[in-house]
Amino acid sequence: MEAIKCATVNAADLLGKSDVLGTLKPGYYADIVAVEKNPLQNISALKEIAFVMKEGTIYKQDGTANPKAFGLK
Repeated sequence: MEAIKCATVNAADLLGKSDVLGTLKPGYYADIVAVEKNPLQNISALKEIAFVMKEGTIYKQDGTANPKAFGLK
């Protein structure tokens, strides 16, 4: 959990952006990744990202890239 916090909450603090990054809250940037396995049990789970959302746009869902998010058909 500490490694994940270092990459999210602590990184936002170091960048001086903890007012808009590092936490899922209203008014913050909605940058989210999701994995199917528990990274707290095996950190390697973070190598298999199933879902990616950046600023409210879904870039990857069910392990597949969303072409529309990249301006493709």
